[in-house]
Amino acid sequence: MTDHVTGPAAAVRLAEYTRADQDQILGAGPDPFGVADTGLTWLPKEEHFGIRLAGRLVAHTGLRRIPLTVGGARTEAVGVGGVAVAPDVRGRGLARAVVAAALDHARTMGPHHGLLFCRPPLVALYERLGWRTLDREVYVEQPAGPVVMPLRTMWTPLRAGAEWADGDVRLLSYPV
Repeated sequence: MTDHVTGPAAAVRLAEYTRADQDQILGAGPDPFGVADTGLTWLPKEEHFGIRLAGRLVAHTGLRRIPLTVGGARTEAVGVGGVAVAPDVRGRGLARAVVAAALDHARTMGPHHGLLFCRPPLVALYERLGWRTLDREVYVEQPAGPVVMPLRTMWTPLRAGAEWADGDVRLLSYPV
């Protein structure tokens, strides 16, 4: 990994990712991802990838296998979440690098699709990274039962030729 902000930086798999790590990237605010107003309960990620510059963690992406149904058929996807880049180093391709490293690993996990949920202002960023918007309601599990995901749902193929099947989508877990 190049350890300066003007050159390319390689993402690496992290042995752990803590709230302190997240705070190092985004600051210690109460709603660093801007999704608290959704009222959703989220699953923690199980696999973590990050980029360090000058020894400081400046970018992160997390992964977790998630069960879902599409058109009534049960399947799995790799949920992608916790994507974060420190404000002072944005615009340098770090989101692309850390998400690409995470997706390289996701391709080894089995499912044919990656799935993420994002705020509308971030859709264009993910589209530039190759993600596609899923233009339908997606139901996700919550403590009181399934609810419609209020954020934008996006997917990406993890296998050559993988397309998203038609039909109702229901995440059989909390979102990632």
